[in-house]
Amino acid sequence: MKTALFLGHGSPMNVLHDNAYNRAFRQVGDSLPAPRAILCVSAHGYGNGTWVSSSPRPKLIYDFYGFPDALYQQQYPVSGCPELAEEVCRLLPHAQLDPDMGLDHGVWTVLKPTFPNADIPVVQLSLDASLSSAEHFAQAKLLRPLREQGVLIVGSGNIVHNLRAYSPDAPPYDWAQDFRLHINAALQQGEFDRIADYLNQWGDAARLSARTPEHFLPLLYVLAQHDDGQAVVLFNDEIVGGALSMTSVRVN
Repeated sequence: MKTALFLGHGSPMNVLHDNAYNRAFRQVGDSLPAPRAILCVSAHGYGNGTWVSSSPRPKLIYDFYGFPDALYQQQYPVSGCPELAEEVCRLLPHAQLDPDMGLDHGVWTVLKPTFPNADIPVVQLSLDASLSSAEHFAQAKLLRPLREQGVLIVGSGNIVHNLRAYSPDAPPYDWAQDFRLHINAALQQGEFDRIADYLNQWGDAARLSARTPEHFLPLLYVLAQHDDGQAVVLFNDEIVGGALSMTSVRVN
């Protein structure tokens, strides 16, 4: 599975709607050969240590508050893949199995529109908050053998994510637009090491756009799967609410 996907997830409310973002996710899912399993790295699995969900039937986590009841009723009854979880732990020396770990909303709100039949096993890999972005990028490269085993690696987050500055009807702030354009150019030029060093490369625009790193880091897990000559395709490439980008990336 040479393809890897970064999916800009935005609000969890998107999963309730037939909108342009979900239609693009579905189009991508329909265009891919069915993977053996999916390894998903979500912004919302950020904390102490590197953990891998190993339950054969992972529960969904509704890790949000104050939303309509319909969102808490959503289901995505995928199976897990204990064998893939064990392989991830073999590839990542500090990873540990967690049979109680569920799939957070960064996982299921994007996978549900992309693969609506819920027939592909899913494993979630957490993000270790103690690692730098460069260390995450290096760790992500260790996962490359999974592609030869038919595993699709999916990152779920947002390249621009500043909810403090978010306002529903606001046009893109200058710093958000600047960071989006810098990252898009680096993506097209294959400058992935610069992207991993985003805070030093793009200063205030980066610090305002990624106030905390967890929504940005999943992108690095996708870019680490890139081979020379592969295309990098952007879709859903827009900023909403002034400070939240829906930009998604397909590595082919």
